Amino acid sequence: MIYSMTGFGRAEEHKDTFQIVVELKSLNGKQLDLNTRLSSLLRPYEGTIRNIIQENLQRGTIDLSITVKENGLSKPMQVNLDLAKSYYQSIQRLAQELKLSQENILTTLLNLPEVVAASAEQLEETHWLAIKNTLVTAIAQFQQHRILEGESLFKDLSNCIAQIEKGLNEILPLEPLRIEKLRQRINTNLAELIPSANIDNNRFEQEMIYYIEKIDFSEEKIRLQQHCTYFKEVLQSVDMVKGKKLGFILQEVGREINTLGSKANDADIQKIIVQMKDYLEKAKEQVLNVL
Repeated sequence: MIYSMTGFGRAEEHKDTFQIVVELKSLNGKQLDLNTRLSSLLRPYEGTIRNIIQENLQRGTIDLSITVKENGLSKPMQVNLDLAKSYYQSIQRLAQELKLSQENILTTLLNLPEVVAASAEQLEETHWLAIKNTLVTAIAQFQQHRILEGESLFKDLSNCIAQIEKGLNEILPLEPLRIEKLRQRINTNLAELIPSANIDNNRFEQEMIYYIEKIDFSEEKIRLQQHCTYFKEVLQSVDMVKGKKLGFILQEVGREINTLGSKANDADIQKIIVQMKDYLEKAKEQVLNVL
């Protein structure tokens, strides 16, 4: 099973006079990058919320929104007495110096900034637990969405690696023909440049063996097959986070395919190599979406 990096989850709960709405969505990201939009009531719990997200979502650029609305209740008001007294003393001195009337000074004081404000809001423990449960529900929906997206990624990646293996199997019967074609081409070119009587056949065979060893890609074929097998094993493993590992394996797959192409010296093999590279690039693009 693999998880997609992208996902969406939403949960809503009504608790007494509270309405709770939690939304989660994510895009690709190398690490966990969490952006939060939280109600002011939740500021004391922001650290806890971040820890819950980190424990469950691991990686991705994640947007979290938690909205808490209190229905139909008026907020109690408080008068900041110390601030009001300070304002009053300053206004009184100013009025005396300018010989102004001090009537309606109370109305003026009450309209000054921060003299009258809503009492500090505090979240009850039962309400916080309801919000936490709603967040957990949203995370569960979010993970389910990631799983559904992951099933599509699994099919695409499995097909890409299968096509690369298919290309490798198509190369195998062409290898003996490649060597014979190469030998014939060198013989033809050599005959056009040097009379056959002047050719040292023993030395020619030694050079041919040396050259053929240089373009031999037996080791590359073995390593490529090993990388493909390992890729499939990781793809089917129970690990939840495997995107980076799959990306590293594809780098090794690409290295072996490139070496095969540079050593091929054969038009038919080169065509297969191009197809293998095409599927490799598709796999690289898709693996960026894997958690």
